[in-house]
Amino acid sequence: MGGCVSTSSSSNGEKVSPECLGISMFCRKRIRRTFSDHAVALKHLSSIPNRIFTNGKSRTCCIFTQQGRKGINQDAMIVWEDFMAEDVTFCGVFDGHGPHGHLVASKVRDVLPLKLMSTFQSFESKGTGAGDCCNEDPQLEVVDPDKDQVVDDKMETQWRESFLQSYKAMDKELRSQPNLDCFCSGSTAITLLKQGSDLYIGYIGDSRAILASKDENDSMVAVQLTVDLKPDLPKEAERIKQCKGRVFALQDEPEVQRVWLPFDNAPGLAMARAFGDFCVKDYGVISVPEFSHRVLTERDKFIVLASDGVWDVLSNEEVVDIVSSASTRSSAARILVDAAAREWKVKYPTSKMDDCAVVCLFLDGKMDLESDNEEEQSFSSAALQRNHSGNAAESDDGHNSEPSLQRNTTVRSAEHNHVYKQVVAEADQEIAVTEDQKWSGLEGVTRVNSLVQLPRFSDERPRP
Repeated sequence: MGGCVSTSSSSNGEKVSPECLGISMFCRKRIRRTFSDHAVALKHLSSIPNRIFTNGKSRTCCIFTQQGRKGINQDAMIVWEDFMAEDVTFCGVFDGHGPHGHLVASKVRDVLPLKLMSTFQSFESKGTGAGDCCNEDPQLEVVDPDKDQVVDDKMETQWRESFLQSYKAMDKELRSQPNLDCFCSGSTAITLLKQGSDLYIGYIGDSRAILASKDENDSMVAVQLTVDLKPDLPKEAERIKQCKGRVFALQDEPEVQRVWLPFDNAPGLAMARAFGDFCVKDYGVISVPEFSHRVLTERDKFIVLASDGVWDVLSNEEVVDIVSSASTRSSAARILVDAAAREWKVKYPTSKMDDCAVVCLFLDGKMDLESDNEEEQSFSSAALQRNHSGNAAESDDGHNSEPSLQRNTTVRSAEHNHVYKQVVAEADQEIAVTEDQKWSGLEGVTRVNSLVQLPRFSDERPRP
């Protein structure tokens, strides 16, 4: 089934529920989780219902990724419906860069949602957030015209802090990973949480989210929900320069501002915020997300999250037109990636096409009726064939159908080897496969490489 919603069973034949992973719903007492609990949760992620991360569709979304021509596909994506509660959906796109960018993106895809859950629930357990509905005193239920606004403000504050703290914890965990070198590798993140009509977004890097909405003339228009956090933004450039980092463009690409070390013409990072990239974290590159909250209306139709491989060649308006005119909703993400691939060939015939990853979230909660037809099954099979070419996709039970570079969970310390025994073997296999493949992100002609050159003091070097 490949891209179908994962409903795999655990080893004893039972489905793994969110509660079994230490994921409680709203208004439940939060149990303190140990590192071993966290490791077990990671191992069972593929068994959680309504969580998809390979090409396919869910009840309200379709997702698709395709490898570019730079080497390994370094994009990752996720849709997690019934995230913490039935009316909550989590979506994310992560664009890796650097020698181990594909591993960083996959790691963030798997771990960041768990950290967001844990952080939000910590507010609940302290009784400080709007979601702490179990501690309300019934005697305080009085008619108050401002009460709804107060609750909304508290909820927004709680989610803002949850995004900020979970992003910080994610970057800290990447720094502590012994088997994952993030010194010159990193990832963007565009993460979205829809709770009823409320939309909360946290993001770093240059992946983008847009909203398709009907205007007063009933015409579909594109509304950009995020800002591409690149070094050409004055605020970002000023912060980097204050931290002794340098910002300038190369002569052969004057339109692309990059981040450079103060003492070396490296790495030439084309974004101002990212996970990982610890070689420039002391020089102004940060992992602090921008956060926004929006209340959706009936005029809002769908949301598109995508990596820069799409936005480099298609405008916001073109993306909205392509998705809204797709023959079926379940094929919208694939059709959008196909359109981007064609545009790469037309607009930049001498450049290497970048990886593309797309998530389409339809806000009316509906998907095509023919979900189990032969057409859908054949699409899922074809999607997995095309997903990463050289990169095999992960099956729903968490096992690789062929050598895969999508999964990444690594050991933090030797004392927890018994928890991570199987996962470590997979991570070691991934790194071994990576060594045999030519990572060409620093080579050849590309429109915009995320990195230009590795620092001279780094042990990482592109292979000849």
